[in-house]
Amino acid sequence: MSKPSAVVVDTAKSPQARLHPVPVDAVTLTDKFWEPRRIINREKTLPSQYKHLETTGRLNNFRRVAGTFDGPFEGIYFNDSDVYKWLEAAAWELACGPNKALQAMVDEAIELIADAQQADGYLNTYFMFENAAERWSNLKDKHELYCAGHLIQAAVAHYRATDSEKLLTVARRFANCICATFGPKSQNKREETDGHEEIEMALVELYRATGDERYLKQAQFFIEVRGRGTIGGSNYHQDHEPLREQKRMTGHAVRHVYFCAGGADLVTENGDETMRAALHRLWQNMVHRQMYITGGIGSRYEGEAFGRDFELPNERAYTETCAAIGSVMWNWRMLLLEADAHFADVMELALYNGVMSGISLDGESYFYQNPLFDDGTHRREPWFGCACCPPNIARLLAQLPGYFYAVSDEGIWTNFYAQSTARITLPSGGTVELKQRTKYPFDGDIEIEISALDGVPADCEWTLFLRAPAWCSSFHKPKINGKSADVSKPKTGGVNYLSLRRVWEQGDVVSLSFSMPVRRTEAHPYVAGTNTRVALMRGPLVYCLEGADHRGYDLRDFVLSNRARVECDDRPFLLGGVTVLTSSLECCPLDTDYNDMLYFNQHSRPRKCAPQHVEMIAIPYYAWANRTAGQMQVWIRTR
Repeated sequence: MSKPSAVVVDTAKSPQARLHPVPVDAVTLTDKFWEPRRIINREKTLPSQYKHLETTGRLNNFRRVAGTFDGPFEGIYFNDSDVYKWLEAAAWELACGPNKALQAMVDEAIELIADAQQADGYLNTYFMFENAAERWSNLKDKHELYCAGHLIQAAVAHYRATDSEKLLTVARRFANCICATFGPKSQNKREETDGHEEIEMALVELYRATGDERYLKQAQFFIEVRGRGTIGGSNYHQDHEPLREQKRMTGHAVRHVYFCAGGADLVTENGDETMRAALHRLWQNMVHRQMYITGGIGSRYEGEAFGRDFELPNERAYTETCAAIGSVMWNWRMLLLEADAHFADVMELALYNGVMSGISLDGESYFYQNPLFDDGTHRREPWFGCACCPPNIARLLAQLPGYFYAVSDEGIWTNFYAQSTARITLPSGGTVELKQRTKYPFDGDIEIEISALDGVPADCEWTLFLRAPAWCSSFHKPKINGKSADVSKPKTGGVNYLSLRRVWEQGDVVSLSFSMPVRRTEAHPYVAGTNTRVALMRGPLVYCLEGADHRGYDLRDFVLSNRARVECDDRPFLLGGVTVLTSSLECCPLDTDYNDMLYFNQHSRPRKCAPQHVEMIAIPYYAWANRTAGQMQVWIRTR
């Protein structure tokens, strides 16, 4: 195998991919939004999570199997996956630079995993002692292939980040065991799949890392076998109909977006148009019928599941952090496949809102659920018995720089904006260094400087693509060196990308400005609980009211008049530095107006008292629950 590149999803040789990602270490973030969070992820989140893996017995489970620890299995049967997700996160951090302390943790974890593996390649600590007879006996519920998938993804990440094949060798042995076990009955194999999708993405990426087509074929088998009633026929497991026939997102939200991500990986390799059409159909259903304004998905506590179309309750929103992360993963793969900025728009919405609300500003406590209204009782926890979300957030933050740009034969695609430096190799040869200067997401002014052109022929013409975000209704035409630039249409894909093609010179500066007015956003009338209400948005950020800024009031009593002016105010010392929204609210205390009446005749509606005027401070949704416990709400009554 050739020396690996530290890319999260490698479409370099994928026949159907329109875009190819850049390595994680090709982009150095220097902004005041993402990079402080990534520093916290590296210095606090990952070390604290490793301690939790120790104190909760997750690492001891591997020692137990290897014979170096005497004690019972600890935790849930899929606890191995938390170790693997942590390892993947740590690997992507190592890709960005050396870290002796983190490296030591990674080396120890890999040693434990390698020592625990059985001779036939099998590896799952729950099934390797007293539960050995249960091996492969309950795929629907026990997550064996799910755990294997996370091991494979961690191994591929570690290989690409460090060039070491130690964990990759472990993963390949287990993958070979899986390939020998599962497949068509005509080959005397088990015609089954796992209740929780994950193995599909992992095997495609293992194929991309190794070139071994067995893994691609095995991923296709696992995708094709689901939907035939193989594991009971439940839509909870997406086993009710084949992926190609599915029309709406249903069942366990994380599982379905993971399944769609695996399907997108497969289409990128084989060009299956029927499956591609199904993925677009499912994406439309999710985004236009089943997604919260924060980018969160999965409205039901029951089954951590998608609900009916427009079933998007606020206080009972489940919106698991892992589901928002899964949406990012699926949309990233669709973006690489189609070069359509609509997928980047959904990624951005989820990243800034539905994902980042899942972790505290200090990086050491987490939300599993992310509601849009709370009475003050929902608080982040340092860890969970089912701890899928914490290491999932850590790995996303670690791999984040790899999402900012992509390349194609035409040039460089700018997917996201943040102050940064990127060194990107053009497919035609040579390396371009780009420097972004911006205060995004709190400001829409952006400059991109071509600060170096190493090995790029002097007469080489290439295109710089700039995503025009869907939230932006107006923007100034891009300028190059202060002069208006000609914007052309991309030859392939490029929906909602501005296209600047020329022979670039070192020192060229592209400037553009996206308008960032405060947007009063309404929901479809079928969404119960949001009628006569608005949510405030600015740029990619969703805002909310929090009790900490409105002490002594019930947020449900607030009314934002349609005539009230909403202003922006920078607060550099609040919540890590934010731009808040301010206005004047009317406060009409309903508990007083209605005199404890739960129901009343329409024609004898209680007379409202004179409203009080209260100063409104709205903060970015991702930052709530980092201060004193209190109410929070996204949707505000209006008139």
